[in-house]
Amino acid sequence: MLTDTSYDRLKQPKQEGRVRLVGDLPSSGRVEVYHDGQWGTVCDDGWELAEAQVVCRQLGFPGAISVTTGGQYGEGSGPIWLDDMNCKGSESSLSECSFKGWGVTDCSHKEDAGVVCETGTNITSNRQFSVDNSLGLSHDLGLLFDSGDGCDFRINVRETSEEEELTFCVHKIILMFYPELNITNDSRNLTVNVSQTCHPHYLILLRYLYTRQIDVSITSAQCLHQLAFIFGVKKLMEDVGRTFTLLLPEDNTFLTQVSMYEYGVRTGDLVLQENVLQYLSWNCEYLISSPVWSTISFHMMDALLQRSDLIVNDEALLLEALERWIQDKGDEISSDQQASLLNHIRFLLIPVDKLYEMQFSSSVLRQNHEKLYLTGLLRGFQFNALPFSKIRNKMDNMSSEYLSRIYTGDEWSVIFNVSTVKYPRYDYNYNRRYGQNNRILTFSTPAHPSALYRKQMVFWQAQVFLSAQECSNYGISCYSFPVARFVANGNQNMYTSTIRYSNRLILSCKNENNVFHVQDFKNSMAVIPNNSSMDLPNPCPDDYSFRFVARPEYI
Repeated sequence: MLTDTSYDRLKQPKQEGRVRLVGDLPSSGRVEVYHDGQWGTVCDDGWELAEAQVVCRQLGFPGAISVTTGGQYGEGSGPIWLDDMNCKGSESSLSECSFKGWGVTDCSHKEDAGVVCETGTNITSNRQFSVDNSLGLSHDLGLLFDSGDGCDFRINVRETSEEEELTFCVHKIILMFYPELNITNDSRNLTVNVSQTCHPHYLILLRYLYTRQIDVSITSAQCLHQLAFIFGVKKLMEDVGRTFTLLLPEDNTFLTQVSMYEYGVRTGDLVLQENVLQYLSWNCEYLISSPVWSTISFHMMDALLQRSDLIVNDEALLLEALERWIQDKGDEISSDQQASLLNHIRFLLIPVDKLYEMQFSSSVLRQNHEKLYLTGLLRGFQFNALPFSKIRNKMDNMSSEYLSRIYTGDEWSVIFNVSTVKYPRYDYNYNRRYGQNNRILTFSTPAHPSALYRKQMVFWQAQVFLSAQECSNYGISCYSFPVARFVANGNQNMYTSTIRYSNRLILSCKNENNVFHVQDFKNSMAVIPNNSSMDLPNPCPDDYSFRFVARPEYI
């Protein structure tokens, strides 16, 4: 197929992390990056000259002249792969820079980023064409594997629990594409040990080595990841890890997720570990109430308690859950490990009335670590009693003690059900508390969790828009739907020098234990991405809820 392409695509194969410029000149245009089998754009949030330098050098240009924002080179299509870029300028490729995560964005294509690169020439046009007939190659190689014609290398698959051994005849030249296998010209065979559980998936893995195509399910993900680890196929390990992220909502028991995390620890797969931890953090309350909670390892508990994206009712609930876990574990958890976990509890953010009640508790953690426990209570009382000006100089800017998790207690959040969003109905008791008009809920929160601010209220307006006309009625522009708006009314400006709000929108299934997306608000707006760019797919498209969460933090 003959296609018109830009300079950087000339006769180069598509590969993960490649960039290209889309425009009339080869040295300037809209920046696009190749990921997960397709090209996507970059949001202009955080897009500065350092990022442009990385792009231009990655494309072989001496450097960058300037950046462009606001879709100056036209709006792209497909996913927006990168947002909130933060490059040092020395990276060899754009994907090595810091960013939110692949496809994690709140931008529209009106914010597509571009660059102008140095060329050292006065080229005004360099239109290129490429011929690509490679689409059928994967299919043909799959047929070659199926037939076994001309195979010259034997792979012996031995079950670890039995003496049984199967032999497959393959083509050495295919295996030589995978240097981790150490296949040489003199090699004639390879023997691998595979567990009985994963044995049925081995043929699928071998076929992938030919075709680079594979189907992954919730039941096959761990075995395919393990087989990819044995063969050293790092790209497949990464891809299975990402695919598993899409499958995470399918197991509400959390057994699969916990198993995959522990497997990620054993194999050193940090991407897989992070994907599972994020899902478990978002669904922390459901995890705490499940039978699996008492079975998770110290390593996983330690990783979870350090995260600020945990969604829980409040910090006191997290402490109670930790104490229950320690009781269930008994002698499995050492005293030092208990102390380490207790240090991750953010006593400063426990509601002050619950702090008071905790003074008189006889919990396991207090009995085993009384000094550490009482120190946490004391710091919590100080945080609630002293003005921010007194504690500012004592705050470690990197300390998580002062960072709010995503607390969903009634005083900090409000819920829209999708049925309410689509078909608003008047409920006297509900509206008397919150007020509702054209998909608007109003509610109030304290200005901050500190007791000093508990009577100083901030009034919030939460809205969900389903069309451009609805947005226009409020004097705002929206480009995709649904879109949420969460804005403070009244005298909130009196706190802006001391307190900021990092609010969140949580999407979850109403009748299942499943939070599948968390979105931050940008200029009070949160655009709900589609399934292709969400961290997780929407498993309940017709029966989910929006939860608006206020998250005040000291600046």
